[in-house]
Amino acid sequence: MNRPKPRYFVYLPIAFALILIAGMLLGSLMNQKQPVNKALFPLGNASYSKVDDILDYIDRNYVDTINKPELETDAIKSMLEDLDPHSAYITAAEFHTVNDPLLGSFEGIGISFRIEKDTITVINPIPGGPSEKVGLMAGDRIVRIEDTLVAGNGITNNDAIRKLKGKKGTVVNVSIFRRGIPKLIDFSITRDLIPTFSLDVAYMVDDEIGYIKLNKFSATTYNEFDKAVGKLKEQGMHKLILDLRGNPGGFLNAAINIADEFLPDGKLIVYTEGKNRPRSYAYATKKGRLLDETVVVLLDEGSASASEIVAGALQDNDRGIIIGRRSFGKGLVQEQMEFPDGSALRLTIARYHTPTGRCIQKPYAKENFEDYETEAYHRYTNGEMQSADSIHFNDSLKYTTPGGKTVYGGGGIMPDIYVPLLTDSIHTYYNILANRGLIFQFAFDYTDARRESLRRFKTFESFDDGFKMNTKEYNELVAYAKEKGIESTPEKIRVSEEKIKILFKAFVGRNVLEEKGFYPIYHQIDTTFKRAVYELEGV
Repeated sequence: MNRPKPRYFVYLPIAFALILIAGMLLGSLMNQKQPVNKALFPLGNASYSKVDDILDYIDRNYVDTINKPELETDAIKSMLEDLDPHSAYITAAEFHTVNDPLLGSFEGIGISFRIEKDTITVINPIPGGPSEKVGLMAGDRIVRIEDTLVAGNGITNNDAIRKLKGKKGTVVNVSIFRRGIPKLIDFSITRDLIPTFSLDVAYMVDDEIGYIKLNKFSATTYNEFDKAVGKLKEQGMHKLILDLRGNPGGFLNAAINIADEFLPDGKLIVYTEGKNRPRSYAYATKKGRLLDETVVVLLDEGSASASEIVAGALQDNDRGIIIGRRSFGKGLVQEQMEFPDGSALRLTIARYHTPTGRCIQKPYAKENFEDYETEAYHRYTNGEMQSADSIHFNDSLKYTTPGGKTVYGGGGIMPDIYVPLLTDSIHTYYNILANRGLIFQFAFDYTDARRESLRRFKTFESFDDGFKMNTKEYNELVAYAKEKGIESTPEKIRVSEEKIKILFKAFVGRNVLEEKGFYPIYHQIDTTFKRAVYELEGV
């Protein structure tokens, strides 16, 4: 197929300031109108650009010194605000932050970190990366980068990334604090190419059911997926749970290649069309390795774009079961144009359609993108997150699959089986602690204080068998929550104990073994996952 490239399916929340470049020519200090120089405004010239002339006129004549590049950026952003919510201008400073996650790698020192108590705290060094090679360890606090103090001075994630990332081969010097060592330790780290992964975890739920979790669709997603499928099939997988919850999308080709694995040769996967882009089709090929496996796809309100392409392709071809909640609803295609100064423009050039012809782009008003951006929040307030009965589709957007199933366009992929967001009154204590991040924080502090002993767990199996939150530790968590202003009745604290212990163990597992230590434990209390297993066990 002839498709312009690169073409991106990216969900980028956009909240640009409304800065307009007005075409008003102000008078002199004497408030006298100046004659317009018609040579500056050759209206008969087809290539004439009023915006360029206005910027040049301001630059030459404005009363004060201006920052022309900044003014140009404001003008571009203002123009895009009148188009759609996903056309975006990316400045040179933002470019790598926005693009690197989709490329499958970046250049840096190779750590995952978070800002903990105003300090850059290493969660884990990336295996085989430059930081691990020189000896950085989980729990280390970065106090200085070069000669700059970065602890206790309000450093942000973006500041930390900007200081630690850099060209492959360059050196960055850091001083770290390590628990149990009185003096700072100095490291010189040579930056290198660091892989980023879009597959969080792949594991066997039981003897037949495999599970794969994708967090985005990047340049390496299909290869990661293909490798994971191969390993799971070697372990006896005949059924698959593909978890796309919270996956905001990414590259079109990655979505097409993954959908291709499930569909027989010749089945339509997706087509795109725009005013200046002819209709372009993507069909399944003969290469599918999962044609005979039963599949369940998990979606929620955070699943967008490429996630919706995969789910829509399977649903419209009567392949598998979609379980969860209505997806985000992004059906616009962006194409990226890069500029010599390192900036880029992502412009919406087409809409994509599922095999039945659905466009799942949710409505937006050009005069108010804020409602569009906060639409997911409104699903909480209008009851949709608790009940499918609160969702109403327009009959004019009704489509029928070859198997006779009714599906709808105009606002995301509606799952075949709806699983509401639980707001049960039984586990109120658990809900409060989980939603306020107190279990997460307590687990982090717990891990941080016991890293030496926790390092004995090298595999998930050893951790799952050998680690459990005891009653004393649970009581310490209850006391910690009380210090943070959360009190409850002894009965509610008792009822929530099992769920809290499971989530706590999952968070500790993530701190020790990353995602493979988290998901298999968290799934014990994940209602959508449990419903998927239930459906597959009945097949």
